Amino acid sequence: MRRRAAIVLLSSCALVAACGAEKRTTGPGQPQTAPNGPSDPRIAPIEANFSRLSDGGRYFTWYGCSSCHAQGAAGVRKLDDTGWRHGGGFDQVYQSIAAHPSVSPSYGARIPSEQLWDITAYVRSLPSLEADRRRRQDFDQHGEAQANSWSGPVR
Repeated sequence: MRRRAAIVLLSSCALVAACGAEKRTTGPGQPQTAPNGPSDPRIAPIEANFSRLSDGGRYFTWYGCSSCHAQGAAGVRKLDDTGWRHGGGFDQVYQSIAAHPSVSPSYGARIPSEQLWDITAYVRSLPSLEADRRRRQDFDQHGEAQANSWSGPVR
């Protein structure tokens, strides 16, 4: 019995000794302003973060972008190539989305800037996204909110 108590006491001490200040590296916070040019240092970490790209795809659907820019769209609505009318730099794509002419008020006034960053990163990733993966992503998001066309969860 004493031996068991000693083992429990030593285990507890080891656990307490192992506890300390959690060391976590943190990066810059969410961008609160538009990119300030093509060399903005906030761009690279966003585009390299798969979670942010995934969120961007989800926001792309939520805000109704996929209703016009779905896979297989043609002309200026096609986003899976690099022939973008207003340029393909991160700052150019961001501005093109924020000031999109077909919505009022503009997306820049309706969508928080950190979500615009994620959408921009997602849109810029579309030319390198395989067709099967984009189809799967679109299918996975089928039951989620999709702008004005959403009528509730898929049953």
